[in-house]
Amino acid sequence: MRFTRHLALASVSAVAFSTMAFAPGFAAAQAATATEEPTGIETVIVTARKREESSQDVPASLSTVRGDALTTLTSGGADMNAFSGRVPSLVVESSFGRTFPRFYLRGLGNSDFDLNASQPVSLIYDEVVYENPVLKGFPVFDVERIEVLRGPQGTLFGRNTPAGIVKFDSVKPNGKSNGYLKGGFRSFGGRDAEGALGGALTDTISFRVSALLTGQDDWITNTGPLAEKNLGGFDDRAIRAQLRIQPSDQLDILLNAHARKLDGTSQIFRANVITKGTRGLNSNYVADRVSYDQGEGNNQELESKGLTARIAYDFGNVTLTSVTGYETLSFYGRGDIDGGVAGVGPGFIPFSSDTADGVDDHKQVTQELRLSSNGDGALSWQVGAYVFQEELSIFSLGFFSPTGVFTDARQTQDTDSWALFGSLTYKPSDRLALTAGLRYSDDSKDLVARGGIATIAPVRKSVSDEAVSWDLSATYEATESVNVYARAARGYRAPSIQGRILFGTAVTTAKSEFVTSFEAGVKAFAMDRKIRADFNVFAMNIEDQQFTAIGGAGNFNQLLNAKEGKASGFEAELQWLPTQNLSFAGSLSYNKTEINDPTLTVGACGAPCTIQNPLVGGNAKIDGNPFPNAPEWIANVSAKYSKPFGNGHEFFALTDWAYKGETYFTLYKSIEFSEDGYWEGGLRTGVTLFDNKYEIAAYGRNITNEERLVGGIDFNNLTGFTNAPRIWGIEAKVNF
Repeated sequence: MRFTRHLALASVSAVAFSTMAFAPGFAAAQAATATEEPTGIETVIVTARKREESSQDVPASLSTVRGDALTTLTSGGADMNAFSGRVPSLVVESSFGRTFPRFYLRGLGNSDFDLNASQPVSLIYDEVVYENPVLKGFPVFDVERIEVLRGPQGTLFGRNTPAGIVKFDSVKPNGKSNGYLKGGFRSFGGRDAEGALGGALTDTISFRVSALLTGQDDWITNTGPLAEKNLGGFDDRAIRAQLRIQPSDQLDILLNAHARKLDGTSQIFRANVITKGTRGLNSNYVADRVSYDQGEGNNQELESKGLTARIAYDFGNVTLTSVTGYETLSFYGRGDIDGGVAGVGPGFIPFSSDTADGVDDHKQVTQELRLSSNGDGALSWQVGAYVFQEELSIFSLGFFSPTGVFTDARQTQDTDSWALFGSLTYKPSDRLALTAGLRYSDDSKDLVARGGIATIAPVRKSVSDEAVSWDLSATYEATESVNVYARAARGYRAPSIQGRILFGTAVTTAKSEFVTSFEAGVKAFAMDRKIRADFNVFAMNIEDQQFTAIGGAGNFNQLLNAKEGKASGFEAELQWLPTQNLSFAGSLSYNKTEINDPTLTVGACGAPCTIQNPLVGGNAKIDGNPFPNAPEWIANVSAKYSKPFGNGHEFFALTDWAYKGETYFTLYKSIEFSEDGYWEGGLRTGVTLFDNKYEIAAYGRNITNEERLVGGIDFNNLTGFTNAPRIWGIEAKVNF
């Protein structure tokens, strides 16, 4: 049965649950802890406004992933794509495999595959923004929680973002001796090892070191004419070392060094796996076989390193916090873009397309200063300043043969940004809190592009802008268990440059994008804390919305602005604890997105696709279309059962399912480059022994083995790429 047939029931349920409970929400959460309630669902405590408070008291839409859910989603060598659809309104996809994840919130994202792409969703790792898209794929290990904040942000965070934030907080040193070791094996020769160790060096110095090793054997056979290399394998290694120095009650210094090294296969593109006039995969798709005309191609290599210093000093009435970050990376990724062999197949492939992209120089420096009030008075505030600088050099290569380069395009881009921001909260009564925030941003980018198939001379482009963004919100405690809130916010994305000239001569720009957002919601507990839910409705208007037109007959990649974009919908989350041994959770979101620009057209597919928009001079009119990679419906459900036995032992079993609705991958609408809605599920079961000192578990991901398109390439043939296959695995863990 199609998911939309359940719309009426889902809407009624969402409204009913909205009066009962709350899933964690906060527009600027920097840290969160959870307090166990004796007989009910936990209270989530956030400290983003520099004091501990219940997330129920803060007026914004946020979801957290932690505990069992985090363990489940990161099993099986998972990358960032595993979080897609696991919280309301979140989609994650990638055409680069384990690198360069693209995030979408409430439909807002960017499908641009270039290595200087600007994204409206920011990823923040331990209070430092990861701006370059390759940095965003840093593995998730020894992480306390993930927070997904929806809507414009910037009056409390250092980096401005118009769509929202995905924030990762690693486990910090706390002076206690603890850690864990975890290892396992899974399908396709997969292996995983992870561990952490923390403790005290002195009375004032503590440390924590965490590491991850995950890999997989090649499992896809290349049957092409130069079948020297099978595909699908990878080795991904990452480490994080933290040192915390607390010489007094007032001073707290946290130093963080981290690094990653990846060697593996790029995204697997598959030629003509879609039939003209139909949607979905055809018989040309065989999961463990491709036919490439590369020998040692379709590989990727990544190295990244970073340093973070967070220093906080408590003066009594106020706290001064400094966060300094440095990130650098190098990257190379090559792909068989046509997905087959020209003249051989599968299907008709008119010409070969074999390209590579890379970063040969990258440096990112960020500095944030915040001054925040302390205490529980009626008035609280925070002010801050932020500086961002990035130097980036990227290249694109096209290959005439598996071994010969025929064209080389280069781009260098320097980005400078600074901002002043502040937020103030006033409580005129114990039940009412009013918050106002303001931000001034100044951004500039300078790009030089040269080379390409036309061997053009250096082209220089610069863009810059300054803008004021803001938010206003109110929270009202209707009862001890029910809070209602409303929020209005205006977000800003700086202008962008796109200089990908490998197959053309155009260097394109997009002017600044502005988002005005309104939302209102209710958060509450019910039934003696057996139920908690969050429900909100929202509407957004996007002025001069930035899009990237990709592929088409001209194999282009160019920026453009739509006159207006609109998005509206609702988000609902529910937790239910019927007994101490059984729990359920679920969420449902509806995002209606629409491009509003009657004159805007884009190049249509060069592949033989069925275009569903009117054509003007060979280009497709996209007025009224949904945003790319923006399904209307996203849902997930999960359940866990546990049963104690023996002396300190416990059996557990849990399952989780996520639904992603009908999705169009391109700005224009076509039958072929889209996918129907589908569910994808997981399972985990095992035992914990001796009061959780040991754990042994078996798990499965995509247990029904759904085989679905998650993206396509439209300029040559009906090329697609798919979701991850079914995986089974086992793992063991010891805590100490």
